[in-house]
Parts: sequence; structure tokens; C-alpha cells
Amino acid sequence: MSLTIGLEVKSDVLCIRLSGELDHHTAEKLRQQASQLIEERGIKHIVLNMEALGFMDSSGLGVILGRYKQIKQKHGEMVVCAISPAVKRLFEMSGLFKIIRLEPSEEYALQSLGVA
Repeated sequence: MSLTIGLEVKSDVLCIRLSGELDHHTAEKLRQQASQLIEERGIKHIVLNMEALGFMDSSGLGVILGRYKQIKQKHGEMVVCAISPAVKRLFEMSGLFKIIRLEPSEEYALQSLGVA
């Protein structure tokens, strides 16, 4: 299975909607597309919607952590929302929830960043 990446900019927030599998085959594509938009559009925050993401491996964690660092340099925040149980477990085991906030939906995530 492949990865479908949906990208939408709302104000200074990049909404990334992932479906499919985020693994070593697809992580580079996500890294390139997200990094380019962050730099070109002056993005300050990221909302990562993982509702339809069925699988993620350590390559996926790496690309997410990289975008987190990119956003932190701009004094922004990354918020994850609508995460599937399997991917949530990977986030918990890796400790990413210590630095990345989890919201129940994209709507809540956007409201928490002041964009509705």
C-alpha cells in the first residue's frame, strides 16, 4: 500500500492529512513536500491528521520529528489529531507525546492554534 498526502494551508498552519502507510518507501516524499511548503509559505504550526494512516514505522517517526524540529525553530507548534490506535501506540512508545500535543480532531487542533 502507498501513502496519500493531503496538504492544506490555513493562515500560518499547515494541515497534513495522511492515509495509507508511512514507511521507509514513502517518508522521503512527505519530508520533501512538507519542508518545501513550510519554507515557501512561512508556516509556523503543523496539524498532523493521522485518522486514515494504517501503518507507520521508524522512518515515519523520523520524518515527523524532523518537521517538529523545523517548526520549533520558528517558535511554532505541532499538533497530532485523530490518530489510529496502532500509530498512537508507536507515538507513546517513542515518547513523541512528550513534545507533540494530541487533540481528538482536526477541528479541535485548529481551534487550539487559534485558527478555526
